[in-house]
Amino acid sequence: MPEKIKRNKIHFLLIAGIFFFVSCVNNDAYFQYQSVSPQGWCKDSVLIFDIPITDTISTYNLYVNIRNRGEYPYQNLWLFLQKMTPDSIITKDSIELYLADQRGKWLGSGLGSILEMPVLYNQNIQFLLKGNYEYKIQHGMRDSVLIGINDIGMRLEKVN
Repeated sequence: MPEKIKRNKIHFLLIAGIFFFVSCVNNDAYFQYQSVSPQGWCKDSVLIFDIPITDTISTYNLYVNIRNRGEYPYQNLWLFLQKMTPDSIITKDSIELYLADQRGKWLGSGLGSILEMPVLYNQNIQFLLKGNYEYKIQHGMRDSVLIGINDIGMRLEKVN
């Protein structure tokens, strides 16, 4: 094999390797799912996410991820969120997420019968204190037992 072809091949492999390494860098500071009972998500069932924060200088994006099945009966999903900071300050919020468009087509992606939908909850936030931030999530739908939700997750992504 001529020397020039060998050199070009090595350069290509180095560049491809660097590209692969850079594309696989993960900015997730926290990512966890909690499963919902296959029989349904009870209205009084609370999912708790404990997010440890050690970096108070960086900014973050916070996502709520939903995994739903095709038998979920609605277009939207209301969630009640409660955050408790390390110094025990509690804030409450409610959000409405759209899992399907107006024609009933699911907006999430996935293979098989489970669809995943990440929803940006807070953008470019900074945590003022180091410590554990506790997030509690309940569904806010009218059904006492909500069917079709598989998992709820929270993902904290460090913004570069």
